[in-house]
Amino acid sequence: MSGAWQAFADHVRLSVRLTPNGGRDAIDGVETGGDGESYLKARVSAVPEKGKANKALIVLLAKNLGVAKSAVSLISGDTARKKILRVDGDPEDLIGKLNALPKD
Repeated sequence: MSGAWQAFADHVRLSVRLTPNGGRDAIDGVETGGDGESYLKARVSAVPEKGKANKALIVLLAKNLGVAKSAVSLISGDTARKKILRVDGDPEDLIGKLNALPKD
């Protein structure tokens, strides 16, 4: 299991490092940062203005995990590159989908 996500009873908490204005919308795998923390690397083509990049990230994750956009919410990191998101749903199913995402 990756340190980039944690399973809870009814959701998964996901650590993400977002690159806004990245040219395309994609998930680039899991990476461990210099601080030893793991996170899911994602890039979106949206600019980091007025929450546009955060909204694009939510759409990207919802699409890749097969959940509704309303099931993905930003917990922290509104203006930071490193974000914590909550994805509502069956944790076992979500972790299976997260493990199937592209690897670094």
